[in-house]
Amino acid sequence: MRLHEYEAADIFYKEGIAVPRRGVAETTEGALDIADRIGFPVMLKAQVLVGGRGLAGGIKTATTIDELEVFCGELFDSEIKGLPVKKIMVCGKAEVIRELYVGITVDGFNGKPVIIVSTKGGVSIEETARTNPEKIVSFYVEPGADLHPYQARNMLKGLDMSKRLRLGCSVVIERLYKIFKSHEALIAEINPLAVLSNSGVMALDAVLEIDDSAVSRIQYSGTDLIGRIENPLERKGKEIGVTYVDLDGDIGLISSGAGLGMASMDIIGQRMRPANFLETGGGITDKLLYKCMELLMMKEGLRGIFINIYGGINPIHEGAKGVVRYIQEHNVKIPIVAKALGNRQEETWEIFKSGGVHVVTEAATEKAIDRLFELLSK
Repeated sequence: MRLHEYEAADIFYKEGIAVPRRGVAETTEGALDIADRIGFPVMLKAQVLVGGRGLAGGIKTATTIDELEVFCGELFDSEIKGLPVKKIMVCGKAEVIRELYVGITVDGFNGKPVIIVSTKGGVSIEETARTNPEKIVSFYVEPGADLHPYQARNMLKGLDMSKRLRLGCSVVIERLYKIFKSHEALIAEINPLAVLSNSGVMALDAVLEIDDSAVSRIQYSGTDLIGRIENPLERKGKEIGVTYVDLDGDIGLISSGAGLGMASMDIIGQRMRPANFLETGGGITDKLLYKCMELLMMKEGLRGIFINIYGGINPIHEGAKGVVRYIQEHNVKIPIVAKALGNRQEETWEIFKSGGVHVVTEAATEKAIDRLFELLSK
């Protein structure tokens, strides 16, 4: 779950990372009030949950009231990569003499947080890695460990920085890592980290993306993170605790794992069109599968449902009860095919059959999809 820039900037500021004076407006009049308080020139930054806003025209500099009114009108009437602009962050324009990059993410190959610093900020770090690798240093932190001040300082020794700048940058790295760890983040990034005319450093951008599983554990000053998901089906998926991605097909899918779900989608796609990706994880219950059925049936134009679940740690017989309960309570008529293997599979089959679900006992998912295709072709 990615936070808006103004939300991330507030968190950075509270942890001692310098950020510009700022405010968030939902109208041109509100933006003008903030600019009057801050003083011109100001930056107008569209608050949408995507990267690359600058290249997409979502960041503008206003030096006068007239420019602010024109630019705000343009931004509020625009979409950035398909997302409407509903809020604009108005912030002071800093006097920048140099731009750096600081980012922290999780290296999936090593399974560790990695801190990346570059003396070439304000551009894509991937592009810098390709064209100027000598301008980048990185440092791995052991999972669960804290970052020590000397580690932050040492990692910067190979870069072109004065001792004073190295110290200021190392402090930012320490504080950013503290945010990354305490917020269970996947990405914490400042691009650019500006070196100012007074030799101080300031975060001119703030990116914070937290692990979806941490949303319910971490408080963000009352911010409704789930409520900001615009797709109502994906929002409901988040509310009930499953991974759901809405697609443009008409065959609903429930799976008990990400790999199983992706494989099922691929096989469905050979003859039909999947309506969604949905995986329950390892916490199947009667109630959860009932809600999953409720979620799938919200999709307009649904023609059939495929359920592909495995009973290792999952009590799939309990999940089957939830599916059947929903079918009986809502008189579901579209064909439903289930492949359920593993612990208590025979009991699960009988429960599904009691609700009119077509059960395929073969291990190959292709056999189950063939059965669903046959039912829809009648």
